[in-house]
Amino acid sequence: MLLRVLILYIMLTFSTYALHLNTFAVFELKEQLQMLYINMWELLTQLQYVTPDQRLVVYAEIEHIKQQIIDTIDLLKQHDTHEHE
Repeated sequence: MLLRVLILYIMLTFSTYALHLNTFAVFELKEQLQMLYINMWELLTQLQYVTPDQRLVVYAEIEHIKQQIIDTIDLLKQHDTHEHE
């Protein structure tokens, strides 16, 4: 029984380490990217009913979210590049 537990523990340790060195960082970036996409959809939906004055604010927020999406994708690409060198 103890041998089984020890083998299982060793297998789990190696399998979690073998996936990626930056697994948690990549997970966080993907989660952040999903939230940014959701925020972008909400802003695009707001364009349907905002006043002309508010529209300028929404456009500025869309540009800000767009830049954050680009930066997050660049970070994901950097992690992937470092992982597969």
